[in-house]
Amino acid sequence: MELVHEKQTDPDRESACDVMVKVLARSASIEASPRQILAENDQLGWIPAGTFVYVPFLPNAQYSETIDACRQLLAEGLVPVPHFPARAIESHGQASDWLESLAALDVRHLMLIAGDRREPDGPFRDTLDLLATGILKDYPAFALGVAGHPDGHPFADRDELIRALRIKREYAAATGTSMWITTQFAFEANVFIDWLEATHCEIAPLPVYFGLAGPTKLRTLIAYAAQCGVGFSARAMRRRPNTARLLRAWTPDGLVRSLAGYRVEHPDALLRGIHIFPFGGLKRSARWLYEQQGDDPPSLAASPSGG
Repeated sequence: MELVHEKQTDPDRESACDVMVKVLARSASIEASPRQILAENDQLGWIPAGTFVYVPFLPNAQYSETIDACRQLLAEGLVPVPHFPARAIESHGQASDWLESLAALDVRHLMLIAGDRREPDGPFRDTLDLLATGILKDYPAFALGVAGHPDGHPFADRDELIRALRIKREYAAATGTSMWITTQFAFEANVFIDWLEATHCEIAPLPVYFGLAGPTKLRTLIAYAAQCGVGFSARAMRRRPNTARLLRAWTPDGLVRSLAGYRVEHPDALLRGIHIFPFGGLKRSARWLYEQQGDDPPSLAASPSGG
């Protein structure tokens, strides 16, 4: 006899979700600092060839480090996506120099961000200022990523953030620029999904890649959330001690499963993939991705270069 309150599952849907989890894991991008990329160790060997690797521009860094990191990623068969930080650019000439250096390496993707500085070092207050100059029109080979903030932003309200995305979408349409959105990370699928559906009319047809924190300790995760301005879902974890206990050793398994289910049920949604912030380390996040793919991680002992 079927129990009225027993949760029923659809085997076909579950199977489709299994497949979609693997699809999301195999196409996932990941973030790595220039220091991690340029270190003489085997970290890059854990990342599958062809993976898109975002290169953040960190406080007190030199952009030459970003360029060197991009060169190394290309040599390893990976696809560099360097951050292009508007507020860190001191002049139009410096912006051109950076773009020329990246283009000379045959870098094809840029992630436009305002940057961590509260005040700009030069003429660009944010990425809208950068786009308004038209400087990027001189480099049509670059595809441009822009940031989304499903969980809000500490220095901008929701309407302002959505307006900025709409202007960027209009820029892409007017210039024929290939553009996508990669979001800041959050901890709950509904935060992503509600944001995606609420902003659809403003951002379509730009593809969206949701940012997820890779496996790490809960304490580390909450610290990064505070640093990055991820608000609501981090506060929710603190308010719910049972959830906090469950997430003490955080992995995004359940979150990816929920997003996979959404993709299965909404195949035409703007959600196209996931982006991993490896707060627990590159190896740990890469191993997790291999597990989600159903593959064994590489054996680096047989590869002196780690490639």
